[in-house]
Amino acid sequence: MAITAALVKELREKSGAGMMDAKKALTENDGDMEAAMDWLRTKGLAKAAKKSGRTAAEGLVAVKVDGGKGVAVEVNSETDFVAKNADFQSMVSSIADTAMTVADVDALANAEVGGKAISTMITDAVATIGENLTLRRMATLEGGQVVSYVHNAATAGMGKIGVLVALSGENEAFGKQVAMHIAAVNPASLSEDDLDPAVVEKEKQVQMDIARESGKPEQVIEKMIVGRMKKYMAEVTLLNQSFVVNPDLTVGAAAKEAGVEITGFVRLEVGEGIEKKEENFAEEVAKAVQG
Repeated sequence: MAITAALVKELREKSGAGMMDAKKALTENDGDMEAAMDWLRTKGLAKAAKKSGRTAAEGLVAVKVDGGKGVAVEVNSETDFVAKNADFQSMVSSIADTAMTVADVDALANAEVGGKAISTMITDAVATIGENLTLRRMATLEGGQVVSYVHNAATAGMGKIGVLVALSGENEAFGKQVAMHIAAVNPASLSEDDLDPAVVEKEKQVQMDIARESGKPEQVIEKMIVGRMKKYMAEVTLLNQSFVVNPDLTVGAAAKEAGVEITGFVRLEVGEGIEKKEENFAEEVAKAVQG
């Protein structure tokens, strides 16, 4: 029987399995939908699909650097316990290695490791580990030298926060200090030029509204806003922030003293921006029992 796109689509919707898994299930069972469903269940792939709706906000960020190029990859799990699992860590490491060869997270999901697509590898791991796992995002950074740092490391090169810093010159020790600063302070951008204009305008409007509550004249308010926005830029842009290693200097001034220029950075934190569903302990136990 011919395996049509419509059949594959129908099986995917019923099972939640990936496209290649659904196609293989139909091929192995001559297009028989029920037999294909049983095949997926036997392989643990349909069971994995049931977990796909559960929130995965834990996991690991892995960083890899090769000379002037670095990548950071986030792979999520449902619990921190899985992030400590050696098999999960090995999978995340291989995904990060592969990320060095692709342009974005979609290409990464389709890239192969050991003859298997990473998306399929993750689906198989869901069935084995028993938790929803997701390849969430990746970021690439290039420069004269790229330095990495992992905060709260679970193992070498991966942990809760991964940072990459690009420098125009070579000074690994200073780059590591800047990466640690970024992990701790979480700047919004490198400089004012890189800050989203919409974010700047929103902050300016907020400060205007606060200032107007004082009842001062508009001319006075405008002068107040100049000072407040300057302070805001010093708080959110990396080069203008006080350097945690030496608060008497900005990060930009410290870079100049170190003989380098900071040209970019990446900071990924596990679960950042994911809305976590709060559950009580009884519900968690009941869900675990139900599988």
